[in-house]
Amino acid sequence: MSFVNLLIVAVGVSADAFAVSLAQGVRVRRHIHRDALLVAVTFGLFQALMPLLGWLLGAQFSTLIAPVDHWVAFALLLLVGAKMIWEALRPGEADADAAGRIRARELLVLAVATSIDALAVGITFAFLDVDILPAVAVIGLVTGALTYIGVVLGHRVGTRFQKPAEIVGGLVLIGIGVKVLVEHLSA
Repeated sequence: MSFVNLLIVAVGVSADAFAVSLAQGVRVRRHIHRDALLVAVTFGLFQALMPLLGWLLGAQFSTLIAPVDHWVAFALLLLVGAKMIWEALRPGEADADAAGRIRARELLVLAVATSIDALAVGITFAFLDVDILPAVAVIGLVTGALTYIGVVLGHRVGTRFQKPAEIVGGLVLIGIGVKVLVEHLSA
């Protein structure tokens, strides 16, 4: 997978974390940069660990699935992208306490919830023979940067872009899935 494609995947799986960070930013009243850093590190770490876990699981079964790996990658990316779009169209709220601080428990739950998509992407990485360490580093760093920006932007301008960010992220993942399928079928 090229660096550009990896970067696109990283932005795609980070979109839901970015959207959640926008909502968290709206609720933060003080210490915006401290809270933004906390969200960025937490989300970046989970977004990096989940594809690694998915890759480890997928690598165990890759010899069984190699003949249909492009279909598996397409299906997983399609499902993850469609799930992101579907969730973007449903109403939901992020949690913070009355004083405008981000609660640790809610932050961990949100980090896990937004990184489930990255687990599925990690499984596809095993089938596509992706060099996993640079991939998880890029995903973690992109997620960290985007969520930091998301908290700060959310604090300043509100959640106006939350749903579009999730929808674009879902569409990007679906597009990558279609690209993988087309490349393998035309080879």
